[in-house]
Parts: sequence; C-alpha cells; structure tokens
Amino acid sequence: MSISEANNISGSVTEFILLGFPCRREIQILLFVIFSLIYLLTLMGNTSIICAVWSSRKLHTPMYILLANFSFLEICYVSSDVPKMLANIISQTKSISYAGCLLQFYFFFSMCAAEGYFLSAMSFDRFLAICRPLHYPTIMTYHLCARLVVSCWVGGFLSILIPAILMSRVPFCGPNIIDHFFCDLGPLLALSCAPVPKTTLTCATVSSLIIFITFLYILGSYTLVLRAVLRVPAGSGRNKAFSTCASHFLVVSLFYGSVMVMYVSPGSRSHPGTQKFVTLFYCMATPFFNPLIYSLRNKDMKDALKKVLRAPSKEISKNTEK
Repeated sequence: MSISEANNISGSVTEFILLGFPCRREIQILLFVIFSLIYLLTLMGNTSIICAVWSSRKLHTPMYILLANFSFLEICYVSSDVPKMLANIISQTKSISYAGCLLQFYFFFSMCAAEGYFLSAMSFDRFLAICRPLHYPTIMTYHLCARLVVSCWVGGFLSILIPAILMSRVPFCGPNIIDHFFCDLGPLLALSCAPVPKTTLTCATVSSLIIFITFLYILGSYTLVLRAVLRVPAGSGRNKAFSTCASHFLVVSLFYGSVMVMYVSPGSRSHPGTQKFVTLFYCMATPFFNPLIYSLRNKDMKDALKKVLRAPSKEISKNTEK
C-alpha cells in the first residue's frame, strides 16, 4: 500500500499530534535533558558490548554473538521512538505525519517482538550449555547460531506485518491528538472514527501469542536450568552458571513485567499517565539497564570491556608522547 492510498483510507487525518508530557516549559527542558542523557548512555552501553564481543576472540561464542545482536537490537529499539519523543518535547508543533506514525508503530513493535525472540534464543543457548553440556558444541554450532539470529530478526518484522497492514486501514477522520509520546497501539485504536473489532482482536491475539509463547518458553528453559544448577556441587562452576542465568532472567523480568501490563489487552483505555510511565519504563529503562546487568555480572565481559575502554586511552598517550 502506498502512502497516498493510506492517506485516503485514513480519511481527513494527514498527521497526528503527540501530546507527550504536557507540563511547564522548565519541567519539559529538564525531562529533555534527563531523557537525552539516558538515551546517550544507552547507545554507549550497548555499543560497548558490541565492540567488546567484536574485539575479543574469547567472546566469539554463540552466547556472546546472541548478546551482541541483542545489544544492537536495543539500539534500534530505543531509536525507533526516543529521538522523535525528544524532538517533540522541545517542539511547539509536536506533530508526526500519518505515514511516519504508521512506520514508527511498525518498527517499534517489530523490535519489541524481535526482543522476545532473542531472549528465547538466549534461554535456549543457556539451556543447552548447562543442561546438555556434552552435546552443546555439536548442537549449538556457529551455523545454528547464525540461523537463530536471522530468524529472530526476520521473525520480529514478519510478526507485526499483518497488524501494521490492518492499522493502515483503520479510518481516522478526527480528532488527531494522541495523549502519548509515540504512536502506541491503544491510543491509535481509540482515535478510530469507526469500530474496528477485527483489527483490535487481531492485534490483541498477535501480541498475546508473542508475549505468552516466548515468556512461557523462557520460563520453562530457566526452570530446567535452575534445577540443573542446583544439582551441581557448590563451587566456581555453579556460581558462574547461576550468575549468568540470573543476569538473563533479570532482563527477562524487566522486559516482560512491563510489556504484559500494556499489550495483552491493547484496546483497554487505562489512565494515560500510567500508560506513559509503563511504556517509558520498557522503552527506555530496560535498554539502559541491560548493558549494566550483563557487564557487571559477567567476568569475561568485564575484562573485554576494560580492554575496549583502555584502547583509546593508550592511543591518546602514544600520540602525546610523540
């Protein structure tokens, strides 16, 4: 469907107004500074993990390859809505085009779905490594790892394709004010000028399937992993396995705990303030904390990050000596 066709279906609406955070100008500037700082730190943290995995041969294993892709996904995920949110905070118009709104909706939720798939792939990797250690090298080959990575990326974009097409057919004839900081599913459905039960049901079904299937798979995997870890005699091997899995499960809890509140029933009209806070948590706080969780609880990653951070300082010292 072309943009012009989409505009015709949408009726008279050619753009939306994102209210964002309506408050005094001084508070908006403060929010802009805080959110910009979190955004930059998120980019730096996830980029550092990618560089650490890329530069250290010790980390060229399926677990860290998946982690590097997950960090790149977090960069794409946080960049799908935060830059526009920051621009609207300091803007007077706070508008987004109809086509831009649909694209933001599609890319944000595609990243959301891909995140669930990557977390599932990472739990599968840990299940094999801890519960099937002798078979791990023969099962989790680089070929299988590459297939998992491609499947997670492609699966994320394909999963949201039908909801995105259905959303492009929802009639919008006014009003066009979205009481949110990005084109979220619930607020968009609320602006429809005609009932769209099939679209609402399809979006609810797709989101529920993605959330619950991936979550139950992850929960089952880590339950088996925990049982296997508790059988291992106390020592460094047990502590390392438990620490790695605890990091993964903490990220899973942060992501699914907030997402389940929002998208199991996308047509529900909860309080806008609560909606914004929960959405802000999983679209900014989760990608921000992920690098900290993975790096602080993993010795190999900490060592690789130290080498990455030392390299620029060594280069600067060499240049000053010359």
